[in-house]
Amino acid sequence: MKNEILGIHHITAIAGNAKRNYDFYTRILGLRLIKKTVNFDDPHTYHFYYGDEKGTPGSILTFFPWEGMPAGRRGTRQATEIGYSVPAGSLEFWQKRFEDHNVIYNKPAVKFGERYLTFLDPDGLKFELTEAKVKDNRPQWETAEVTKANAVHGFHHVTITTNKMEGTAAVLTQIFGYKLAEKEVNRSRFTTDAVEQAAIVDLVEAPGEAIGHIAGGSVHHVAFRVKDEATLMYFRDKIVEMGLNITPKIDRNYFYSLYFREPGGVLFEIATDNPGFTIDEPLEELGRNLKLPVQYESSREEIESILPKLD
Repeated sequence: MKNEILGIHHITAIAGNAKRNYDFYTRILGLRLIKKTVNFDDPHTYHFYYGDEKGTPGSILTFFPWEGMPAGRRGTRQATEIGYSVPAGSLEFWQKRFEDHNVIYNKPAVKFGERYLTFLDPDGLKFELTEAKVKDNRPQWETAEVTKANAVHGFHHVTITTNKMEGTAAVLTQIFGYKLAEKEVNRSRFTTDAVEQAAIVDLVEAPGEAIGHIAGGSVHHVAFRVKDEATLMYFRDKIVEMGLNITPKIDRNYFYSLYFREPGGVLFEIATDNPGFTIDEPLEELGRNLKLPVQYESSREEIESILPKLD
């Protein structure tokens, strides 16, 4: 198999109150909590993973919910919007649902020939629900209130805002294999042919805009997908050749990853498909139990006593 970047693997963001985050994403947005674990560097903080039934790469949104975290500020040198793919004709359902649950949103608009609806989560993280031009056949996670006719499929795109897009575009095209597909005003859409979905990165170039502040309601990093560890290390060599600093391979229990900061200032990760989220619990039990990295298992009782209650 070719050494390819297979679109977006996951996106990680920062939240405040853990229960509020859990309630919003599982109940209002209708995602599955596929893993309830802790931050590797701060075990007294949750790390939530939301996605489809299996936690398929391209559907995974993760959060570090730090209680009392102040709000961030959107600006340049950030990933500023997360785009989900939803079925055609579902935006009216979502508009009413957001009204019923007091979610801040804008009425549907059109971009690159696709209808979309913008909304904010409780911490101010910005999303777009997009009715994709190309039919999305990815399986959906359904709930009693969010059924297949309206449920999200997974990521459609991610938007990065930058003062100057040249360096970020070079990483996307020269290393990751993306191509410039379309442009509207100051928004350039880059796509990869390696996968059909979760394949889009939009770069918004805003030369005079202030640098954003990453805190509550901000994207922490964007992770791109590779098949396995051999492919991961292939791309590590490519990034080193470009003169960028990158971490060694890191074991994140459910995938292996590398981190580097692209020239525009956004933290990028490259993550593998293997070993996946069923390595430590069966599919039907994903997200039900607190799973701890092995180094923290001896402190389980203390950690469980400190973590906020979700029920």
